[in-house]
Amino acid sequence: MGKTPRMTIPTQLVLRALLEDPTREMYGLEICQAAGLAPGTIHPILARFEGLGWLESHFEDIDPRKAGRPRRRYYRVTQHGAEQARLSMGQARIKVGDLLSFPVKPARGNA
Repeated sequence: MGKTPRMTIPTQLVLRALLEDPTREMYGLEICQAAGLAPGTIHPILARFEGLGWLESHFEDIDPRKAGRPRRRYYRVTQHGAEQARLSMGQARIKVGDLLSFPVKPARGNA
């Protein structure tokens, strides 16, 4: 449980989304939208965090047939996870915040 995951840019984006309000439960698609990443990218990251004890998850208690959709899996940052995530993000060599502050140049020919 003491291992720290690599602080890749996608990992940091997921953590930023979760840490925006650490007391809030979020389901996968909400995290995807907040992080700007695809489900295939975030779910392995979420599984890694859960294995480290940084997240807790549970499936909502609904009847999928009545709801007309699959059950959602909700994730919440643990207190330990919030502390470790903030420390790890602070120690990351490349920080997502640094990348987001770079000016974006428009592509040529698309004016």
